[in-house]
Amino acid sequence: MERRRHYIFPDAASLAGAFACEFTTFLRESAELERLVHVALSGGSTPLAIFEQLVRDTRPEQWSHIHLYWGDERCVPPEDKDSNYGNALKTLIKPLGLDTSRVHRIRGEAEPVAEAERYSSELLECLPVENGVPVFDWIWLGLGEDGHTASIFPHEIEFWNAEENCVVATHPISGQQRISLSGNVINAARRVAFLVSGKRKSRVVNEIVMKEGNYLEYPAFYVRPDSGNLEWYLDIEATSWL
Repeated sequence: MERRRHYIFPDAASLAGAFACEFTTFLRESAELERLVHVALSGGSTPLAIFEQLVRDTRPEQWSHIHLYWGDERCVPPEDKDSNYGNALKTLIKPLGLDTSRVHRIRGEAEPVAEAERYSSELLECLPVENGVPVFDWIWLGLGEDGHTASIFPHEIEFWNAEENCVVATHPISGQQRISLSGNVINAARRVAFLVSGKRKSRVVNEIVMKEGNYLEYPAFYVRPDSGNLEWYLDIEATSWL
């Protein structure tokens, strides 16, 4: 049974603060599981604000059971300003002093097809696997104005049902290549959370939530984790069309 929940905040800063608080609770509760816990991060400005809050609110030892991954990565080196890993390294991993042996980055500087295959193999080695699919404890997702999520875009929506765990996608405007988890991995996660802020996202949020307009063309519409555990963290501007 789907347990979709929507949390709406007055602004992006409040959203980030509330999500950081929720993640801090997750750190505490997941430590009681006495096993490794696997979290896939997303890129974008909202996660960066969350990272900064977590640096203030948590200690490295609270993360000792957490392994970090990414839902997608641009095919650029880590020092590039567009690198999801590079930005997390600067705002979360280094400032908090996290153990880098528990950080599993997508190598954006590598040949994309080979790296997608390598990262898929790493996921299969490190995560629990069910029916050939690696199972994350929590995946964070963003939402594009065009309805894309991770790096699965509407013009490549067939990647949502790809047999591969990782795919090589192409941005429809810039042509930039990106490596992304496929839909089967996203929907296998025990918990999935969208982090969405800004008025420019409000139309697509409305269409997905209300099943209106072009919603069937949006990869984000197909985020339906088998666990049923789907959350939307939204600021008020992102809901202005609802």
